[in-house]
Amino acid sequence: MRVMATPIQESNIYGDPMVWALQPGEAIERTMLHERYGGRKQGGIGPSRLSPNVLVFSDPAAGEPHGYFDGWRADGCFHYTGEGQRGDQEMKSGNAAILNSDAEGRALRLFLGARGRVTYEGRFGLAPDRPFYTTDAPETGGGPTRNVIVFRMLPLDIQPRRSSSRLDLVLVGGSVEDVPVEEQWTEKVFVAPSRKEYEAERREQKLVLAFREYLVAQGHEVSRLKIVPPGEAKPLFTDLFDRTTNTLYEAKGSVERGAIRMAIGQLSDYGRFVQPAPRRAVLLPSRPREDLCELLTHAGVELLWKDGKRFMGTPT
Repeated sequence: MRVMATPIQESNIYGDPMVWALQPGEAIERTMLHERYGGRKQGGIGPSRLSPNVLVFSDPAAGEPHGYFDGWRADGCFHYTGEGQRGDQEMKSGNAAILNSDAEGRALRLFLGARGRVTYEGRFGLAPDRPFYTTDAPETGGGPTRNVIVFRMLPLDIQPRRSSSRLDLVLVGGSVEDVPVEEQWTEKVFVAPSRKEYEAERREQKLVLAFREYLVAQGHEVSRLKIVPPGEAKPLFTDLFDRTTNTLYEAKGSVERGAIRMAIGQLSDYGRFVQPAPRRAVLLPSRPREDLCELLTHAGVELLWKDGKRFMGTPT
């Protein structure tokens, strides 16, 4: 997303680095920018020793496939994901420079783009009510999901831009609401969107659709639930919710232990937000080995599996 306040023009890099000369909407080569104002020549956050600025670079289009939903949001802030490509992000280095920018007398300067010509968006300050929050995103290169820091940056010399975030589109509505089973949104879209689809996931979706047809044929009212936990930035989506029997279903395309343990945890998470307390059930492509059946019983989770065209263990 690149919204320009004024027509793009090339900046003159010469002058006093203590005097900020760029105007919102003005473009400059990143190398020239650092020659005048200092800061790191690579990476997304460049605190400067040459001038009282923290230079912040964002490329929302490039970041979203990796789970970074940078950009303007409906709250009037620019949401910016911090630095750190491996493991949980920590409030140090460039992240600490953003957090402490006001106390250290530094201006936050946001640029759209990260390489070559970048466009100055404007000067920002952190939102006083909630300067940052944390959420889930994958490691660079499609690694495991970890905790990342997202700063809420308020514009100081321009008007907030209109939100184009997919998160704002999907977060509209209450904290728990029905959505169609075929709905395109899934948790993976917002947590690990670049992750390749596995065969187990394709089996899982076929299993969900087949079981939905079975339940509907029995006269049940079936949907999914979209859940937005308080204070969270990304929604949760159940696989199926049978409103007729008040049952949450989590499907897995494999009967291995890790998949079943994950399903138990997901059902526990979702069930916190459904009132009255729902029944919980795991839907599997076949019957798991006996120890895993015992695990589900111990967790208070019902077991269903597909046997040809039938579903075994289906609650009545």
